[in-house]
Amino acid sequence: MKAKILLLIAFFTLIACKREPKISSSEAVSISNLVTYKVQNGVLQMKSGNFTYDFKQNQIPFKKIILLNASMAGYISELNAVDLLIGVSSPEYIYSEKIQSLLKDGKIQNVGSDQKYDVEKIISLKPDAIFTNHIASFDNTYQLLKNNGIQVVFLDEYMEQKPLEKTAYLKIFGKLLGKEEEGETKYKEIEKNYNELKQLALKAKEKPTVLANEMYGDVWYLPGGKTSVANFISDANANYVLKSNTEEKAVTMSFEEVFATADKVQYWVNAGNHITKREMLSMNPLYGELNVFNKGKVYVITGKERAKANDFFESGVVRADLVLKDYIKIFHPELLPDYQLTYMKELQ
Repeated sequence: MKAKILLLIAFFTLIACKREPKISSSEAVSISNLVTYKVQNGVLQMKSGNFTYDFKQNQIPFKKIILLNASMAGYISELNAVDLLIGVSSPEYIYSEKIQSLLKDGKIQNVGSDQKYDVEKIISLKPDAIFTNHIASFDNTYQLLKNNGIQVVFLDEYMEQKPLEKTAYLKIFGKLLGKEEEGETKYKEIEKNYNELKQLALKAKEKPTVLANEMYGDVWYLPGGKTSVANFISDANANYVLKSNTEEKAVTMSFEEVFATADKVQYWVNAGNHITKREMLSMNPLYGELNVFNKGKVYVITGKERAKANDFFESGVVRADLVLKDYIKIFHPELLPDYQLTYMKELQ
C-alpha cells in the first residue's frame, strides 16, 4: 500500500513537472527600453530605437562586419569576435591592440571617419553587416549601403543610462555574431561583479559629495541626475551634486551656479583628460576658486589612454563592473586596499 502511494506521488510530481510552462522561443528578450528581440518562426526579430529588423536563419550569424563607432569595439573584443571585423572607421580612436595589429597587417580596413565614410571601399569589402549609431545626417549614405545589399544595424548604446543595460548589449551582439553563449556568460559575470561591488560600497562609513565633468567655454556640462555617471556615483555610495535632478542628459550651468552647489564637494571626477592640475588651471583659472580643486581630489579618465584612443570609451562601455570599481576605490579606498585604478587617474 505504501509503495502504491509513493508511486502515485511520483506520478503526479512527474505530471506537474511536465505541465510547467516553458519559455517560448517567441518570448521577447529585453536588453533595455531601447532594444528588444525575439525569435519567431526561425526569424530573429529585433527592435532598436525606432528601427525594426527581421533576420532570417540564412542571414545570421554575420561573418564579416564593419564598425562605424569605436565604442562598439569593446563588445567585439569582449566576445572574442575580432576575427569577424573587416573594417572600422576612425581607427585612431580604437584602443584594442589586437584590432590595431590587424589594421597594420591589412586584415582590417580603414573605411573613413564620421566626417566622411569611404562608401566605395565599404561596398567593395562586401560586409554582411555594418554596426553604427544612427546619425540622421548620414541617412542618404545608409540608404546607399542598403541599396547595395548591405545590412545596416543601428545600435545606440551611448543613449543607455543604466550601466548594466549598456553592458547587456553583449547579448544582442552575441545573438547576431554566433556568440550567444559567450554573450550571456560575459553579461552574467559582469552583472554579478557589479552587484557584489554595489553591496561592498554600502559598507563604507562615509558618503562623500561628488562633482563631475568640466567647463567648455563659459558652460559647465554636468551629467543629469539620471545619467550613467550619476548612476555610477550613486551605486558607489556617494552623493552626486545633482542627484535630485531627473535629466538623462547633460545639464548646462554657469560657473557661478556650480560654485554655489560645490562648497562641500570632496571629489571631482571625469574632469576631462588633463595632465596636471596646473595645466587644468591654465585652461580655466576659475577652477582655482573651488574648494575641491584646492583641498579635495580631482580625477580624470585617462588611466588607459594611447594617443587619441581611450579605453574608457571602449572596454569601459562594456565593463560596468570595472568602472564602478574605480569609483568605489576613489570614494572609499579602504574598501579596496589592493586595487589599482583601471580607467581613472588622480591629478597631481
